[in-house]
Amino acid sequence: MDSIKQAIQLARASREITAPDHGVEPHRGVPPSRPAVARLNATHLEKMRIVAHGSNDPKGRYYDMLRTQILQEMDKNGWQFLAVTSPTPNCGKTVTACNLALSMARLPERAALLVDMDMHKAKVAEYLGLEARNNILSVLEDRATVGASIVEACAGPNEIAVLPGAVSSASASEWIASQTMANLLQAIKRDFRSRVVIFDLPPMLVGSDVISILPRMDAVLLVAGVGTTTPNDLKACQKHLQRSNLLRVVVNKVTEATESYYYGNYST
Repeated sequence: MDSIKQAIQLARASREITAPDHGVEPHRGVPPSRPAVARLNATHLEKMRIVAHGSNDPKGRYYDMLRTQILQEMDKNGWQFLAVTSPTPNCGKTVTACNLALSMARLPERAALLVDMDMHKAKVAEYLGLEARNNILSVLEDRATVGASIVEACAGPNEIAVLPGAVSSASASEWIASQTMANLLQAIKRDFRSRVVIFDLPPMLVGSDVISILPRMDAVLLVAGVGTTTPNDLKACQKHLQRSNLLRVVVNKVTEATESYYYGNYST
């Protein structure tokens, strides 16, 4: 947990800076419906700080470095499921998840599935500029199959598969902890086994959602926000992550005026 300790030090330093239960029936073989295809708009992506879809933006190199480190660890251990979370809201976890997936898509013979599992504040589709008829809640409520809910999001010659999220009208925590969700994860693991699956989870400290789903994840990426995340937040996360494979703590520092990023990537 050295990464947590270093992130706590950065969080402390930032305080001194004044700165702005029915189961899902898994689909078998080829999904009954072809995934929808959407071409991502580069202007919209830039506006939403999604910068890793091409190799020309210098900001994207930080995500490429993070991508390389994460894939090395996941390949070494045979892991497929990566959870992306943060201590609290407004740390940049969704931006990080989207950029990481698009960065992976630029690698030859690599593919990523991005799943929006933040049922309190689903933002992946908005950040990518996607309009989707179905979403993860459609699957959980047995109104659509996984295959019919996937969107193939294309950025230039590269693409990522996206399972959009939705804000649950019922208890999000109950859905996350349900057998229905467990069945969905089993279907994803089987039918998308050639892809790295990135889950954009809710913030860790806003409820029990992340704690209940962590045992089903292979590895975790924790996104902290300089000026947003406190040392106490990180200490609380550390307690919940004792039994998880924490790959990195990404210290995300964004100034609205410059839209610049600083990432501290620390191995555990």
